[in-house]
Amino acid sequence: MCGGGDIIKTRLFFVRHAEAEGNASRRFHGWTDGDITEKGHRQSERVAERLRDVPIDVIYCSSLKRTLSTCQYIAKAKGLPIIKTDKLKEINGGDWEGERWEELPGTWPKEYDTWENKPHIHTMPNGESMEAFQERLLSEVEYIVKNNEGKNICIVTHGTAIKAMLCSFRSCSLEEMVNIPWFDNTSVTVIDYQDGKFSIVLEGDISHLDKELSTLENQEWWKKYMESFNKDKGSL
Repeated sequence: MCGGGDIIKTRLFFVRHAEAEGNASRRFHGWTDGDITEKGHRQSERVAERLRDVPIDVIYCSSLKRTLSTCQYIAKAKGLPIIKTDKLKEINGGDWEGERWEELPGTWPKEYDTWENKPHIHTMPNGESMEAFQERLLSEVEYIVKNNEGKNICIVTHGTAIKAMLCSFRSCSLEEMVNIPWFDNTSVTVIDYQDGKFSIVLEGDISHLDKELSTLENQEWWKKYMESFNKDKGSL
């Protein structure tokens, strides 16, 4: 029991799922339910080993295969059950599901422009808006925190999900989501919740992976993306 006036801290460990089939083939997988690759299994082993000696009390996971497959390694290392929830799923891509990334700008130029440059007004064709997606995620995280006050919570989810939530954790609008980079598969982001406020401890860390096991560092698009991202950040 806490002493008078003590403020309870809850710690959240957000883990992006391991390399999935869509990551390897460069196809858009939001609600498309692909599994992880052989490299993804190796990444999962590494992140589970990293978290083995980290105090974790409860594990929540998106209900999609790629998150569950990743989470099973962590759950086994921690000896904890997995609590699945649809509300931690990736954004519903609608007509984008299964499409190759390089084909999106030509097929959906307006939607691709908002995805890249104006996420606050982006809506997937016949899918989910970024605003509704963020609201879904934050509502679930708030529910999880409320029911696990003072605990260390591991949440295994998705790349766009972590970016969207970080906007809120940074006290930014969705418009500023473009200033948050993509984090690699099995990256770890640590957030503290205390006295009604979220604070960032660690963002997108992959110190448990070497370059060979990284997904992003071995993809050509990522190199071009980071060059552009760093250039834009440098001009601010």
